[in-house]
Amino acid sequence: MTDWYHGSPERLTVLLPGSTISQDRELAEAFAHRPTIVSDSRQEGGPLEHNGTTPGFLYRVDEWVDDGDVQPVPESTMPGNEWLTTRPLRVTCIRELPVVPTGDAR
Repeated sequence: MTDWYHGSPERLTVLLPGSTISQDRELAEAFAHRPTIVSDSRQEGGPLEHNGTTPGFLYRVDEWVDDGDVQPVPESTMPGNEWLTTRPLRVTCIRELPVVPTGDAR
């Protein structure tokens, strides 16, 4: 089983349908900071950068996620890494995330 993650500045126990999840933990951590821009150049040997300024939380989905439980985020700039939930999913907070500057994502 591959873990699914969600990043949010809010305290949660359940994700509502339409929430974004990812199997990419680092990406979920970036989204926890409520960025307006995320830049992912890891495939080219670069970093994952964001401009988020809010402390957040990293969550792990505590349920089995089937193909029917997620759908790709439309017009994603990171296809295959961002998925929308189609049903409520229980989550557990696994880490608090202070804001750490990651670079100048514009």
